[in-house]
Amino acid sequence: MITTWSEWKRYPRTGRGENLEAPISPGIYEVRFAATGALHSFGAVDNVAQALALLSTASKSWFSRRGPAQTPDLEYRTCATTTKADAKAAAERMIGRRETYLSGAA
Repeated sequence: MITTWSEWKRYPRTGRGENLEAPISPGIYEVRFAATGALHSFGAVDNVAQALALLSTASKSWFSRRGPAQTPDLEYRTCATTTKADAKAAAERMIGRRETYLSGAA
């Protein structure tokens, strides 16, 4: 069974000692750009905390002389579920609703 979404939280920035607050269980995560609200990433996973920790947030340079680009200002929220199957089903419903909304709004 699906629970509710957490509040939006600032995504930790590299090198600042900030921590993720996410369940160590199956669930769904959503990451967005703070300034625009545009979707950065979304997923249904076995371990929400691990997936968020491994998420690539900074673009890397093609040239070894340059360091990575500045990390964008991101926010994330999570939704814990009892199983990964529940997380996938909930994610598919959310994607279906979003597509229906967008096709009706066009």
